[in-house]
Amino acid sequence: MRFRLRQPLDQAALAGLATVHAKYGIQKITVADSLDALTVEYDAARLRPAEVEAALAGAGISVLAE
Repeated sequence: MRFRLRQPLDQAALAGLATVHAKYGIQKITVADSLDALTVEYDAARLRPAEVEAALAGAGISVLAE
């Protein structure tokens, strides 16, 4: 699932990515080369898209689903 970042990643957001990655069901997070988007691979049997977006928001990463 791809998300557009509402603001650039800073040190706090990068630390937040580590927190999201540790969430059960999140398999991989990739930052776009342009640094304006994230792609999150997750186990759809365990998480719904809204839960992935909520995990990012809870870690302080403001995104819009694409």
